[in-house]
Amino acid sequence: MSTSSNLLRLQRAVNHQGKRAYHDLVTLPTKKPIISQGPPGYSAVTGHVVTVFGCTGFLGRYLVSKLARMGTQVVVPYRDEDEKRRLKPMGDLGQIVPMEWDLRNENQIAECVRHSDIVYNLVGRDYATKNFDFTSVQVDGAEKIARITAQSGVPRFVHVSHLNASATSPSALYRTKAEGEERVNAAFQGATIIRPGPLYGYEDKLLNNMAIWPIWWKLNNAKTTIRPVHVMDVAQALANLVHSPQLGRTIALPGPAALTYEYLLDLVSSLTYQPPSRAPVVPKALALLVARAAQSVWWPLISPDEIVRRYIDDADTPGAWDEVGVTPADIEQHAIQYVRRYRSAENFSRPNVFPPKKSFTEELGY
Repeated sequence: MSTSSNLLRLQRAVNHQGKRAYHDLVTLPTKKPIISQGPPGYSAVTGHVVTVFGCTGFLGRYLVSKLARMGTQVVVPYRDEDEKRRLKPMGDLGQIVPMEWDLRNENQIAECVRHSDIVYNLVGRDYATKNFDFTSVQVDGAEKIARITAQSGVPRFVHVSHLNASATSPSALYRTKAEGEERVNAAFQGATIIRPGPLYGYEDKLLNNMAIWPIWWKLNNAKTTIRPVHVMDVAQALANLVHSPQLGRTIALPGPAALTYEYLLDLVSSLTYQPPSRAPVVPKALALLVARAAQSVWWPLISPDEIVRRYIDDADTPGAWDEVGVTPADIEQHAIQYVRRYRSAENFSRPNVFPPKKSFTEELGY
């Protein structure tokens, strides 16, 4: 083949890829170039390779969707084969890379992060089990992932904690979240800590549980105040960090309003058209006794630590949503999407609150 033919093919390939610009080239502290190309959207290429630990969880699956929609290649470590299958269609061909891993296997963790330029750690537990307690997951596990990420030369690490993380909290979950933050900061210099409030969405444990088990949300006379935040908003905030140069920050992402459980129960009742629950308020001692008995079940109804958390108000911390480029939505705007399915067949249709509109002739009196 002649030289002119090779040059012609090369020119066609360059024209097919599109023009380059200076803003398409990003150089990381490790001197690794990140080159974006293609039109914006699903088939784009951002040039970033991201690992999301905890990708099969509630928040993780939405984060993977946001990243893949931007054209980012996402490594999705998984434990359960069935859980990771839903992630595969979220990205273009070859953009979603599943890799089996175990929190106790450091070699698998290193393999999951070796090609990435940013790593997210979303791994956590709502209740302790005989195999994984709060400390092993949210303290030792978080430190292990951060340490191996630093040793692998990954320039950025994002650790998701909780808004109420505190070393002095009566809740073991909140205490281990705070300890995990300290261990992560010690293992990875310049780690970004994200503290979201309670999440709500399609598979949440907030609105769905209120519609099914309202009795457990009446603890503390339903006066506990929380700051719920939409899972989509938090996922978008995390996805925006891919293009953010900020390092070594602790960013709080609470909901836009502080609401009591009583208000949320009334909201769910008004959207499901179900009468408010008349169940009595369960004393804390009795609730703890029932929760401890439920620990013999593989999927406990409610854990003792969750009973403790029902009596703790969310921290009054100002949100830093401007730093992540997201405006959080009020829960009233989205709650109907997630609880409408709990309406019964008898009252699924909205009641006719307003009288029917009169026709033009009726308005004139004919």
